[in-house]
Parts: sequence; C-alpha cells; structure tokens
Amino acid sequence: MTDTTSTAKGDRDPAPAVSRALRILSLLAEAEGVPMTLSDIARALGIAKSSTANLCAALEDGAVIEREAGGYRLGRRTAELGGAYAQQFNQVREFYRVVAASPELHREVVQIAMLDGEDALYLARHEGRSPYRLGTPLGSRLPAALSATGVALLARMDDDAVRSLLQDAAPFPRLTPESITTVDELLLQLAEARERGYAVDRGGSFGGIVGVAVALDPWAPADPPLALGAALPAEHVDDARIVEVAAGLQAVVLALTNPLGGRSG
Repeated sequence: MTDTTSTAKGDRDPAPAVSRALRILSLLAEAEGVPMTLSDIARALGIAKSSTANLCAALEDGAVIEREAGGYRLGRRTAELGGAYAQQFNQVREFYRVVAASPELHREVVQIAMLDGEDALYLARHEGRSPYRLGTPLGSRLPAALSATGVALLARMDDDAVRSLLQDAAPFPRLTPESITTVDELLLQLAEARERGYAVDRGGSFGGIVGVAVALDPWAPADPPLALGAALPAEHVDDARIVEVAAGLQAVVLALTNPLGGRSG
C-alpha cells in the first residue's frame, strides 16, 4: 500500500509518524464530528490498518482523539489546545470582559477571528443571550470573502494584495443566494467597508443572519491582526441597529487597543 503522505525522493519527510498523526487530526476535523472508522482513516492515509491503529492509539492516549462505537473523532484535548492558542493574545483574554460590559453587545453573539490564508478563523466567542443559534463554532472557518469578519480584515489590505491572496479562491462558493462569487464584487464591499468604518454581511455566509464586523489592530507586534464580529438575526435587524452594533464594536476595539486609555498618569 502506498503512503500518500510521503514526500518525493530527495525531499523525504523527517518525521513521517508525526506527519501522519497530524493528517489524522485534519481528517477528523474535516469530518465535522462524524466519526471515522479505522479503515476510513487508513484508506485516506494510504497506509496499513495496523500502522493506523498504532497512530490512533497514541493519539487516543493523549486525548487528542477519542473512540466511540462509530469510529474516531477529535478529543477534548484539541479544544484545550485551541483555547490555549487563542489565550496567547492579550486581546482575546480581555475580549470576554469588555464585550460583557458593552450595553450594545452583551446580549449578542460576538466573535473574534483572524485571517488564515483565504479564510477567517474563529478564535473566541461571547454567547450573549440570543435564543437563536448564530455564528460559527470556535476553531471553524469561513471564506474571508463571504464573512463580515473576513471583509473587515481584508479591508485593511490594498486591492492588489487582496487580488493576489484570493486569485486562486475565486469563484467563491455560493453558501447562500446572497453570496458573492467574484473578486470584483468583493472589492466593492471592501470599498464600502473602508468608507463606513465597518463591514456588513447581509446573509452571504449564513441565511437569515446579518454580520457586522470591525478590524482590531494587534496589541503586540507578534500578534496577528484580528476582527470583531457580531451575528444578528436578520428578522430583528434594521439599519439603525446595524449602526448601533457597529458603534458598540468600535468601542470594544478602542478598549482593547488602548487598555490604559483614559487613566490619569
């Protein structure tokens, strides 16, 4: 059986077991909670079931995967590691407190995302008090071109840089009837976001949800640029509420960007 994870001769993988273990984690993440059998995993890796079983046993011992009747799925340790990654950034640690104290946002679903290649990757989430299931789970991704947080992040780049980044991603997937599919359509949205100071997604990533987002400059030079986004049920949102939520997000950005602002020396 051929190992599809091996590299070409002369460019050998220095740690094939590690590469295969990482591939297993990626496969289970892509399965979105649906268990994968040992045979499924072995087939995807292109290696023997016995080798796959040894890898899965090691990962299970580390609690990064877990086994149930239907097969394997991601384990609790992956959530701990994801949380630890996000908590490295000062703004993520302060995010929950600041949003909970916001009169405009404390009842809403508010999330932090970063740009990861062509996607917006979600790092933290304030649940609010909405009876609706809104937004995206932690660690999930959306095409940056189709989400308010992604548009807020892309709006900080110039148009040439955006075209270069997303040239291979277009046409974008049509997630809803309102989704845009071309870079030219995206550039129009970026121009609007730059002019008004915040991005708006009117059902382009999830039907029935309006997203409002603003960019957040890094707190430290090594931190990635972030964006704050609120997910609102479209049936209860008008233009005035969008402006109100945007102002609340901008106030949170100010608090997170200048944590000592307003204090006397």
